[in-house]
Amino acid sequence: MRNRLLIVLAFVVSLLSGCGYNQFQSGDEAAKAAWSEVINQYQRRADLVPNLVSTVQGYASHEREVLTAVTQARATVGSLQATPELINDPAAFARFQQAQAGLTSALSRLLVVSENYPQLKADAAFRDLQAQLEGTENRITVARNRYIKAVEAYNVSVRTFPNNLTAMAFGYHVKPNFTVEDEASVAKAPKVDFGRPAAAQR
Repeated sequence: MRNRLLIVLAFVVSLLSGCGYNQFQSGDEAAKAAWSEVINQYQRRADLVPNLVSTVQGYASHEREVLTAVTQARATVGSLQATPELINDPAAFARFQQAQAGLTSALSRLLVVSENYPQLKADAAFRDLQAQLEGTENRITVARNRYIKAVEAYNVSVRTFPNNLTAMAFGYHVKPNFTVEDEASVAKAPKVDFGRPAAAQR
C-alpha cells in the first residue's frame, strides 16, 4: 500500500513539474525578490526627503507650495503598505505607482526651484543630498528593470500552454508590471550635474 502511495505521489510530482508548477514557484520567488529591491530603493529615496526639504527651507522658506508638495507626496508614499502581496493586486500596484510618480514630480519641482538660490546650490549638505538622490534614482531604475524582467518571465509562463492549465487549476494569475507611463516618469527623474552653470545644463 505504501509503495503504491509513493508511486502515485511521484507521478503527481512529475505531472506538476512538467506542467509548469515548479516554474511558477521559482518565478514567483524571483518576482518577489526583485520587488523587494524596488521597495528598498524607493524607501532610500523617501528617507532623503526630510533632510532635503529642511535644507532647502533654510534658504528658501517662502517656497512653501513646493516644500509642502514634497512633504505631502512623501506622506502619501509612506501611507501605502508595500507588502509582497501588493504585486498580485493590480489596483494596489497602480496606487503605489501613482504615489511614487507624485513624489518624483514633487522632487523635480524642488530641484528646479533650487536653481534660483545660488547660496543653496553652494551648500555642501545640499550638494551631498542631491548626489545621494541622483544615485538613488539610478538604483531605482536598475531595480525596476530587474522587476520588469522577472515579472515578464513569470507572466509568460502563466499564459503559455500547457502551463496556463496548471495556472488556472492552482489560481496563479499574471502580475501587474510597470507601464510605459511609469517608465516615462522615471526618465524624467531628478538629475544633477555638478560644477556647471544652470544655463549650460539646459
